[in-house]
Amino acid sequence: MTFEITNPANGERVETYEPHDEAAVEATLTSAAEAFGDWADQSIESRQKLAAALSPILHQQKHEFAQLMAREMGKPVDQGTSEIEKCAWLCEYYAERAVEHLQDERIGTEPGVESYVGYEPLGPVLAIMPWNYPFWQAFRFAVPALTAGNAVVLKHSPTTFGCADAIIEIFESAGYPEELIQSVRIETDRVEKMIADDRVRAVTLTGSTRAGSAVAEIAGRHIKHTVLELGGSDPYIVLDDADMNAAVETAVAARTQNSGQSCIAAKRLFVHTDLYENFLREFIDGMTELSVGDPLTATTEIGPQARADLIETLHTQVQSSIDAGATLRCGGAPLDRKGFYYPPTVLTDVPPDCPARTEELFGPVATVVEVESEREAIEAANDTDYGLSASIWTEDRERGRHVAERIEAGAVYINEMSKSDPRVPFGGIKSSGYGSELSRHGIREFTNTKTYWIQWISLTVRCER
Repeated sequence: MTFEITNPANGERVETYEPHDEAAVEATLTSAAEAFGDWADQSIESRQKLAAALSPILHQQKHEFAQLMAREMGKPVDQGTSEIEKCAWLCEYYAERAVEHLQDERIGTEPGVESYVGYEPLGPVLAIMPWNYPFWQAFRFAVPALTAGNAVVLKHSPTTFGCADAIIEIFESAGYPEELIQSVRIETDRVEKMIADDRVRAVTLTGSTRAGSAVAEIAGRHIKHTVLELGGSDPYIVLDDADMNAAVETAVAARTQNSGQSCIAAKRLFVHTDLYENFLREFIDGMTELSVGDPLTATTEIGPQARADLIETLHTQVQSSIDAGATLRCGGAPLDRKGFYYPPTVLTDVPPDCPARTEELFGPVATVVEVESEREAIEAANDTDYGLSASIWTEDRERGRHVAERIEAGAVYINEMSKSDPRVPFGGIKSSGYGSELSRHGIREFTNTKTYWIQWISLTVRCER
């Protein structure tokens, strides 16, 4: 089969790619394993210098890369530019902090013993990456993994193979050995063989819960370390003492970032009854005022959904929720124009067991639920299989902390939208996955936490007469 990339803004073909055959995949794995040996022997300072060299390349070509994302998966160019700038920030962060994050940790044990923990690379890591943040999600894994001394084999989404090629070119332009980070174009049913290969020492995946479950099962069978960043249905809790204007403005952005195609988007909004009516009115106004259009136009805020099948799935979930009793407040149907456009949509009166409450809606669709108490908000927020992140709005910081401690999620933001930041770990619990990316925690994920115990032996020689 061939992989055909379609421009989601107009349905026209962008590019066609042939899959790599078995010989090409075999050569990739062999060269990655060989490159790892030399790379792991280099000092971390030399690896940091190459990470630093990535940043200026990203800044110089950010508009080109943003346009590439717009053509392949529909990201508005302004948001695409921000994604590239964030990648550059990530590179600068690890260029500065990697040596600190990976330094040996001294542990006091016994007199006469030197004991410490070192963090040593594992080998080639298979990275299965998604289309929705095609540069950021690849960079946030690859830069810390490479800087820690690993090799990377990138299996990107067929939706964004052009982005995958661009990513490899960026690393090569920065001076990385070409065998150290490589891309493979293969069908999904060929991934299992790669995971099982002895040369692949670990696997990371960002994608759906179903995909994560399949990868974890295969990797577990072969005793391979995995990190999974999966789906989310993040709660956005607005308590009765919240700054409503700030909460509304941020909610619109949090639900519609990347045209709603984000794991950490605010998908389920729980608003206290004292603020509910005013919040809902202003939130609907904010959603309907967003500019929907060509992602290559600078003023566009909502671009198309990435593929035809994705918009079909989203609309089925919305319609099923309405059929179950939800009230449609705005949007609710694909736009009658060329391309895969779905308008900002708001649902209220949503039953607990319908798709808008139980499934991840991967598009600009918000579920707004009225709650009568803090306790009800917490219970509703946790009533999900997902546990990626959450956002809480209150003017009482201690109250916010109290609520946050009771939310089942990998991260909670108080008076801020959920986000990923190089300085803090990112990862979920429950069906949202396990393991961490970013910060000190992320760079250590694909290392061997190795204990060293050095005993100083005093020899006493007895002389007998």
